[in-house]
Amino acid sequence: QLQLVESGGGLVQPGGSLRLSCAASGSILVLYTIGWFRQAPGKEREGISYIDTSDGRTYYVDSKKGRFTISRDNAKNRLILQMNNLIPEDTAVYYCKGSYRSRDYWGQGTQVTVSS
Repeated sequence: QLQLVESGGGLVQPGGSLRLSCAASGSILVLYTIGWFRQAPGKEREGISYIDTSDGRTYYVDSKKGRFTISRDNAKNRLILQMNNLIPEDTAVYYCKGSYRSRDYWGQGTQVTVSS
């Protein structure tokens, strides 16, 4: 069974960058459609980007294009989210999710706070 653990969150000033990592264990990440989501206080969880296992392509929610970059490190079995030019509205708990055969696997999340 896939297990996911996010890391790399923290406090960053507006305009700064963070690199989130999602370490996978229990299974091989390339088998899964894997993506990043976030949930801000008082808001619903929203998608950011994902990698489709069927074709290996990356997809982004339109509003996240340009500042966010998703990638997968197959050698280390982990998913990466590079976030640049962060703004206060990016403050949220960030989650990774793996999907395979109609089952979803979530990590516990990592907090990102953008504030001066």
